[in-house]
Amino acid sequence: MKKLEKRDYDAIVVGSGPNGLSAAILLQQHGLQVLVVESKSTIGGGLRTAELTLPGFKHDICSAIHPLALGSPFFKTLPLQQHGLQYVLPEIDAAHPFDNGKAAVLKRSIHETAALLKADQNTYLKLLAPLVKSWAGLSPNILGPLQFPKHPLDFARFGLLALQPATLLAKNFKTAEARALFAGMAAHAIQPLGNLATSAVALVLLANGHLGGWPIPRGGSQAIANALAGYFLSLGGNIQTGNHVTSLAQLPSAHAVLFDVTPKQLLQIAGHQFSSLYKWQLERYRYGDGVFKIDWALDAPIPFKAQECRKAGTIHLGGTLEEIVMAENASAKGRHADKPYVLLAQQSLFDNTRAPEGKHTAWAYCHVPNGSTKDMTVSIEQQVERFAPGFRDRVLARHTFNTQQIEEHNANYIGGDINGGRLNIAQLFTRPALRWSPYKTSAKGLYICSSSTPPGGGVHGMCGYHAAKRVLKDLFHIITP
Repeated sequence: MKKLEKRDYDAIVVGSGPNGLSAAILLQQHGLQVLVVESKSTIGGGLRTAELTLPGFKHDICSAIHPLALGSPFFKTLPLQQHGLQYVLPEIDAAHPFDNGKAAVLKRSIHETAALLKADQNTYLKLLAPLVKSWAGLSPNILGPLQFPKHPLDFARFGLLALQPATLLAKNFKTAEARALFAGMAAHAIQPLGNLATSAVALVLLANGHLGGWPIPRGGSQAIANALAGYFLSLGGNIQTGNHVTSLAQLPSAHAVLFDVTPKQLLQIAGHQFSSLYKWQLERYRYGDGVFKIDWALDAPIPFKAQECRKAGTIHLGGTLEEIVMAENASAKGRHADKPYVLLAQQSLFDNTRAPEGKHTAWAYCHVPNGSTKDMTVSIEQQVERFAPGFRDRVLARHTFNTQQIEEHNANYIGGDINGGRLNIAQLFTRPALRWSPYKTSAKGLYICSSSTPPGGGVHGMCGYHAAKRVLKDLFHIITP
């Protein structure tokens, strides 16, 4: 392990995922001297890209499509384009195919999307139009800790819808197509769709599709991390890679240490510093289902029957709402679905830097019980083949990750949980512990800034942003807007 520089810092951030980098940026912007410490040889956390299959084929190791990247209040303030970040927007953000060769789609125009849902056009507009219109005012509350909203009436309206189980809110739709589209969005929550607040995920993802789209970073998700790091370094920050922190004693002295890790690692690193109550709360923190992931090198694009799918960056493969509900229930109960809900991305259709000329990549995962080592390759490929006959004939090579291998790659993915902990109603705003500030631990100067804090998983940087705001206020008496 490299030896850290022998100097003091105002703040140290352990972990260089989007939240860790966002925290570091906000602190550095306010004149603090900040060090980011990363255990891997490259920065990024879930924002990493590598040639996993064949030379010249660039695959996103975890996060691939970023619905919240454009909607993030913090990212909007950063000059990331000046540091090499370019987004590509597919013609269709997401498509949900059916066995009859048709597909429901999410387009950037809310009216186009609604019109394609035909009998559910007015219902869709009634649900989504107010959220799209009020997003700018609501996003700090939706993407932040529980606090009194600046726009209480708008927030109350959103809350009444968002707290509903997705299975309940979906009953507002008359057609199977609209219900399935909504279910596919809600399944990003990685939990049974009958759980409270699963509608929140669907509403936020749909709204952000209409607000700016679901962008694909040109060159791979690593480009987002590189741009964040580039900006941080331009402010005078310092990043040191190859330093796996297992003890506070490994770190230089600092006024504050922020951890872009989950409660399990936080306990291992600093548990002896915490009060018995806080330690007890962290020990009770619950992780959610894991994922089994596949990356493919392809000889040609995926031959989806539905033409809309050939124009979409993201594909939700799951069939009807009822099928998706069954698949998500199975995973939550420790079983492996025969027909899993599959989230698939085809970045190379829109970004020609991802594969050699004429070739393509594809990325997919399904949900499995936490810690599962079962190989889901056949089940996933059967789901793709179901909606794209001839798909297997185009596979040149594949790379797979089970949940244990995912955790080995990124220690934050406990048991393959990519959300930093179960994102259910019990842990939505109290993650990782019930405290006045979820980012502040019981030990002075120690904070947590990972997706195990509000608002949870997703590439938006808001967990790190809010944690850094807390540090600025607590230790440096700096009040930020």
